[in-house]
Amino acid sequence: MKIFTKDQIYAGDALTAKKQNISSTDLMERAGIQIFNWLHLRMQGAQVPIHVFCGIGNNGGDGLVVARHLITHGYNVHTYVVNCSTKRSKDFLINYDHIKNTTKEWPTLLNCKEDFPPIDGNDIIVDAVFGIGINRPVDTWVKGLFNHFRASKAFTLSIDLPSGLHTDQVPSDPETVVSASHTLSFQTPKLVFFLPETAGFTVQWEVLNIGLDPQYLVETQTEAELIGKNEVLPLYKPRERFSHKGTFGHSLIIGGSYGKIGAVTLASKAALVSGAGKVTAFLPKCGYTILQTSLPEAMVITDANEEHLTNITFNIEPTVIGIGVGMGTEKGTIDAFTKFLKTNTKPLVIDADAINCLATSKEALKLLPEFSVLTPHPKELERLIGKWTDDFDKLKKAKAFSKKHNVIIVLKGANTITVFQEKLFVNATGNPGLATAGTGDVLTGVITGLISQGYEPLLAAIFGVYLHGRAADVIIEDFGYQSLTASDVIDGIAEAYLDLFSQPEAQEPEQPEEDEKRKSKAKTKTNTKGQRKK
Repeated sequence: MKIFTKDQIYAGDALTAKKQNISSTDLMERAGIQIFNWLHLRMQGAQVPIHVFCGIGNNGGDGLVVARHLITHGYNVHTYVVNCSTKRSKDFLINYDHIKNTTKEWPTLLNCKEDFPPIDGNDIIVDAVFGIGINRPVDTWVKGLFNHFRASKAFTLSIDLPSGLHTDQVPSDPETVVSASHTLSFQTPKLVFFLPETAGFTVQWEVLNIGLDPQYLVETQTEAELIGKNEVLPLYKPRERFSHKGTFGHSLIIGGSYGKIGAVTLASKAALVSGAGKVTAFLPKCGYTILQTSLPEAMVITDANEEHLTNITFNIEPTVIGIGVGMGTEKGTIDAFTKFLKTNTKPLVIDADAINCLATSKEALKLLPEFSVLTPHPKELERLIGKWTDDFDKLKKAKAFSKKHNVIIVLKGANTITVFQEKLFVNATGNPGLATAGTGDVLTGVITGLISQGYEPLLAAIFGVYLHGRAADVIIEDFGYQSLTASDVIDGIAEAYLDLFSQPEAQEPEQPEEDEKRKSKAKTKTNTKGQRKK
């Protein structure tokens, strides 16, 4: 799913109005009805007080459309206009007249002086104060209103974006942004829904199709894309009947040091489980017995040194090399890594201490092969690209580094973002259970294993991040967030592959306007998975 910028959305609105021969007011009506339908379907006429707070721009106009339809359907609606400026949009004024012609209870004008209206914790707030076009600081009074929303603890539904939140910057004062329980985003999610410093302003989000021009949506290139099942399924490479282990390449995992052999074990097993035909581990002598015992499917080559790597040489021809897991940053290891880069001709997946080695050596950075995949955690990333002021600055620096060295950077996090030059691929899978030791080593192995099978490095990174997160998602019910381990994630990779081809349960089409045809259905989810062998 494409993630459009606000300028692209504005352009899409204008083009849609032109091609469909409708006015911007008609498009606003369409958007407002979609939000009303969402509420109507869930509330079924319940008389819970609904407080609709409208700004005086187009987002406020959307709110007035919602309020009008709620009123005409008999809901208990209280409408307010946050009247803190004289710059009203044309479509706001049109819909303000519409609602005045609908009800004798005209919207209450809040002139930034009156007391805040009372809101009970069981009420509902519809936040339509500001939208994506906000371009000025939030007034102190409005900040107080948003704090009033929070203090009420009422369910807060934001239209398109939590009010006060910009699409392209981190707020300097969190209290100037609405804390939304749920956000209904028009046509596309917003990038701020996925960044650590801004994602917390909405607990959940959902995209509403408001009928923007399909050709525009398909043909417009975006900086960011959200990656889910629909996006990765076309990437999958099916296996031919007469293929063999040589068909799917040979992954070499290089790393390990005394006390950190488990990292190589996890990465090697993940490479195998993701589909590599063969896997060899290269590690210090102290890891030989551990690898041969814990992972009999893998082959092992050892450095002459007992405790850390000092000379990375081997007599095999791997398809791809994953390097850095548990490797350490001993001077001899850094020297060996730099020497290795001078002679290496294979695609690389670079993680952990190999990234730390790169960060300390400009010479090593110059030796990076094009299309290498780097998988840093935040601190490793900071050592590589320098400190950043906020999440948008981080993305800017990561894109600059990617472009300069022509490499792929996987920014690990709650929504892992794969960066290649100016493009961002935002992953939709994964959960807090992945916040445990070793899961990064597993990701390195998965991406390495995919490149081994013939996936291009960028596609391997995108697909690998998805599989890694989905593996955690499909098994989390068996383990819980606190008890999930990296080994469990490896066990979930098989189910993540199978899940690619599972079909969702068929659902009857929703008809929110036809109450008499709707029947409530209670469905019990049955877990048909067999008990996993331990």
